Amino acid sequence: MPATSPITPVILSGGSGTRLWPMSRPEMPKQMLALTAEQTMLQLTAQRASDARGELGFAPPIVVANALHADLIEAQLRDVGAAAQALILEPTGRNTAPAIALAAIAAGGGDAPLLVMPSDHVIADTAAFHAAVARALPLVADGWLVTFGITPDAAETGYGYIKVGQALAEGVHRVDCFVEKPLRDAAEAMLASGDHVWNGGIFLFRADAYLAALATHAPAMLDATQAAMDAARRENGRVWPETAAFAASPADSIDYAVMEKADRVAVVPVAMGWSDVGSWDALHAISACDAGGNACRGDVVAIDTRNCLVRADGKRIALVGVEDLIVVASGDDVLVLPRGRSQDVKKLIEAMQR
Repeated sequence: MPATSPITPVILSGGSGTRLWPMSRPEMPKQMLALTAEQTMLQLTAQRASDARGELGFAPPIVVANALHADLIEAQLRDVGAAAQALILEPTGRNTAPAIALAAIAAGGGDAPLLVMPSDHVIADTAAFHAAVARALPLVADGWLVTFGITPDAAETGYGYIKVGQALAEGVHRVDCFVEKPLRDAAEAMLASGDHVWNGGIFLFRADAYLAALATHAPAMLDATQAAMDAARRENGRVWPETAAFAASPADSIDYAVMEKADRVAVVPVAMGWSDVGSWDALHAISACDAGGNACRGDVVAIDTRNCLVRADGKRIALVGVEDLIVVASGDDVLVLPRGRSQDVKKLIEAMQR
């Protein structure tokens, strides 16, 4: 069923991606990097929803980002023919719910469907993604808030989960409940049950439906974001929300502010080769590897080496007789750690900041 109006992609690009240090940094976060393909993750996200395929039609995207990255974002989108209809530059980060509110207001606050996507996720099967969007559109047109649940293939403890409830239409279900990142035993039980999916942080709803949900469940957030957009400065497609008004908004995720509280929330389970590329281990898991299980990019020489992820950005890296390592060189920094420990990069960043 086609949408009544083109789907407006909303690309959230405010993250700093510090878990992929040293390549990802505040001035060059992971969505601006070509980690999985020749294109950057931002470019891949824009291309995923940049033209009409089958029953779907897409408008130019609205991008919500850090002002520090404005020139880079515009250049990268221009390079793949996906110029934004609006580039909203947040004066400060207030999490996803206010960011999406800015986009909904910029879209006109009407019945336009908004497809909200993080800028730094991988979706290998775009056709499956588009089919899931098409299944959701009839409910979206009727005012439902829809999230896309990733069919799990492991008992991951780093993701939130969604319990899939009663069927509303073919391939679309009511959300029974959202589940916080679980302990190992709980994750294994949810995987075995077959009625839980990962919360991938991708959403589809009408702009007016989202703003109405904010009015009910987070009115202070709606007031602040509306005031920030009413007083925004606009120039050549860039939008600067008014700083003081936006800073007054509560900082909250869309899950906490809206999705866990609203009544008409649906989930579309989908297997589409999704990854949030949240660590170097996650990147290794989705990378093409040589016969020894090594995923290497850049000037790398590896002899008698197995199951390593190696990234060389401007430096040569040579490895002999090692296995299960992550080695990343970028600028003046070199990261070396065992595979399976890449979540500890966060601890490294905290230690260096101290």
